[in-house]
Amino acid sequence: MENATLADEVLSRIVRAERGSVDDLHEQLHEEGTDVSRRHLTRVLDDVLGGPAPTDLHTLTDHEGRPANRLLIDPLSDHAQRSKQRLLIGQLLTLYGAEVLVVNDRRGTRWWARVYEEKDTVDKAAPSPKNVAGALERIRGLFDADIIVIPHGTLRLHSDDSHSIEGVTVADFLYPPLPYAPRAHEEAVSGGEHSHLDVLEAESIRIIREAIAVAQNPAMLFSLGKDSMVMWTLAQKAFWPEPPPFPLALIDSRWEFQEVYQVLDYISNQPGTRFLVHTNPEAVERNVNPFDFGSAAHTDITRTQGLRQFLNEHRPDFIFGGGRRDEERSRAKERVFSLRSETHGWDPKAQRPELWNAYNTTLSKGQSMRVFPLSNWTELDVWRYIQREHIPVVPLYFSKTRPFVERDGALIAIDDERFQLEDGERVYFEPIRFRTLGCYPLTGGDRSGASSVADIISELEHTRVSERSSRVIDSDPGASMEQKKKEGYF
Repeated sequence: MENATLADEVLSRIVRAERGSVDDLHEQLHEEGTDVSRRHLTRVLDDVLGGPAPTDLHTLTDHEGRPANRLLIDPLSDHAQRSKQRLLIGQLLTLYGAEVLVVNDRRGTRWWARVYEEKDTVDKAAPSPKNVAGALERIRGLFDADIIVIPHGTLRLHSDDSHSIEGVTVADFLYPPLPYAPRAHEEAVSGGEHSHLDVLEAESIRIIREAIAVAQNPAMLFSLGKDSMVMWTLAQKAFWPEPPPFPLALIDSRWEFQEVYQVLDYISNQPGTRFLVHTNPEAVERNVNPFDFGSAAHTDITRTQGLRQFLNEHRPDFIFGGGRRDEERSRAKERVFSLRSETHGWDPKAQRPELWNAYNTTLSKGQSMRVFPLSNWTELDVWRYIQREHIPVVPLYFSKTRPFVERDGALIAIDDERFQLEDGERVYFEPIRFRTLGCYPLTGGDRSGASSVADIISELEHTRVSERSSRVIDSDPGASMEQKKKEGYF
């Protein structure tokens, strides 16, 4: 058979097949009387699929041409070998107008599966999404072992939908995250469940309105964590249909998780949202980081001093925060309306009584007030409210296979290439999630299978461990949270 004719036949069989491999294709052609060697068939495959299979992990890129995280390539290879999983490279190719998922190992051997479109039963005119997960599931069936698939090129755009396939790990953690899009909440909650949330909601809205009634220059500190998202939702309800009459403020350490910055972009583009982002110039000039400066100095320079700079520059008088009394001992001492001195310090012995929820909002010259609308909420209340109100949150709260190291009992994620691995340190690739968010080298995760809001609620109903137990800064010797607050930390 001529090469051109053979190429057409190969293309046709790939597109028509549910799934396939070089061996399957070679056997089919042989049974039909086409005498072609496996080596020649592989060369024909290279031609019809646009070139040789990519086998060098260091040359792989995402859909924008960004390379894979070099810190993780060798550890991922070691992990695949240690766990006896097949390490594959995956691409989405268009052949004869059809989408095909093609994977190969590091020797260049290829397998493939047709990618079908999912029909939208509600909106017939809507573009049909590609069922990449279905193709991955069929490819998984070709192997006796579990597989790890590194997306290459445009496959990265579809990898977020492929994390629930048994026996398949999609190594999208090698690349920067995709732009944030709120996930759909499938869990339905009846209106009669957890009616105490209505009481908490009403109390928080009253606190927000009471502060705004006397504030001259209010602001809301916004970390983009779950508590911030709930507090912002409450503020939107408090002033609906008008937007909340204050800006959101982020004290950026430059070491937030990458996915936090994606959510920042998403929130910033919402109507009626004003964002003020401040970074301590000294931290930029000195390249302050948790590895070279240590957690205490890093937090003081980037967070505490950065916050004080922001407050001195913008002079807000009432500043909302998402702190809750159940989080940590010093926060349990905090009043709902917590007075701060002219230097932004907190004196726990000089706080005002709040009997019968009557708040003294009077300020002397130079003083300011921190306001905590979620003071009486618990972590479980927050998640039940997120479920009820369908509030978007950073995906880091949900379990997913992520690369991390274990240091002093904390599971520290390797979020970008700035991470400093210690000599001989092992990198793990396991499902973890985060209950609280901060600078990523100082925030430990938890091994967990909770991949939905309902899963998280179920998990919290049976845990007795504080969400801040994995925050490295809370364990700094001689630097308690109470001392940080006295110095101006929020």
